[in-house]
Amino acid sequence: MQPISYRRHQFPPEIIRHVIWLYLRFTLSYRDVEELLAERGLDVSNETVRWWVLKFGHSFARNLRRLRPRPTDTWHLDEMVVSIQGRRIYLWRAVDSEGEILDIHVQPRRDKAAVLKLMRKLLKKQGFAPGMLVTDKFGSYGAARRELGLSAHHEQALRKNNRAENSHQVVRRRERKMQGFKSLGAAQRFLSVHSAIYNTFNLQRHLISRQTLRLVRAKAAAQWHLATAAA
Repeated sequence: MQPISYRRHQFPPEIIRHVIWLYLRFTLSYRDVEELLAERGLDVSNETVRWWVLKFGHSFARNLRRLRPRPTDTWHLDEMVVSIQGRRIYLWRAVDSEGEILDIHVQPRRDKAAVLKLMRKLLKKQGFAPGMLVTDKFGSYGAARRELGLSAHHEQALRKNNRAENSHQVVRRRERKMQGFKSLGAAQRFLSVHSAIYNTFNLQRHLISRQTLRLVRAKAAAQWHLATAAA
């Protein structure tokens, strides 16, 4: 775990961590966070919120990923279209059978090369090959699987891939709140950080009891504090 340096900042680490958590955990704008802080007597501008997210977000996300358990070997792959400055851009997503976001890749094309790039990143990052791939009927998924020589069973059906499709809903809400992504690189940077926070705090509360929810929520909070601890 890499400690975070908050030196030479006017506000203490506790406030900086809380501000970043508010922005990434909930569907809020920078100005929304500014208003919430003002209600508590903290004079933090929306531009300062933006700068803190850019400066510390990737470090927080990297530490959070190190605390996550190994994902399952069933990987759901899917893509969605986002509009960036009037261009159709494809957001490729991989999640496991528990809804854990494995990776997000923003690409300008929807073809076999884009699928190969996503799958190579997945294999390198996870360190193991999947036992099953679940996708829609887009042919490039199967072509990429064969080119990589994966022995994973490949399920292709619309309804079976609801796990990945439902995972897009969070991004759609953020995209509307942010009034669209400003560039391909900005989308990749934000979604990479956001996915780590989402994985930590996505509790699926409708599937567990209230007692279990308290335990899981406390564990998520402990991981957050560990990942964002000051050096």
